Amino acid sequence: MAALGSLATLASAGVGLYTQNRAAQQTAATQRAQADITQQQEAARQQQLTLQQQADQRARGEQVARTVASARARLAAGGLSANDGSAATVTEGLQADAAAGQADSDALFRARLSAGRPSRLNPDGSLTAVLRAVPTFGNAVRNLLD
Repeated sequence: MAALGSLATLASAGVGLYTQNRAAQQTAATQRAQADITQQQEAARQQQLTLQQQADQRARGEQVARTVASARARLAAGGLSANDGSAATVTEGLQADAAAGQADSDALFRARLSAGRPSRLNPDGSLTAVLRAVPTFGNAVRNLLD
């Protein structure tokens, strides 16, 4: 009769281990699905940020080109060559300001891209169920051997 109790304990431990394993598999599948959704959302967010960055860059480039062209036209109307002396300094300053603005925009863009990135170290819980079941299984084997 004692052997029957030990076999029942062993069978119970096996069923418990199986149940925990199935629950862990379902949890892992749910986590994978959530990770896929999160990854898709992150890709869409990054694409949106990239498109916004490109649009801002085009707009800034067009504005700088118009400003430089306007400054050159005013300087030329005043009788100065736009490529010499203070006129060249003015246009170079406008271009330097535009480059600094672009650098700031690029830094902000990189910060926005990295801000929403999830950790790659999130546990998937696949080994957790097995580690929790080992003591139960060990107790069942010990009872069987007693």
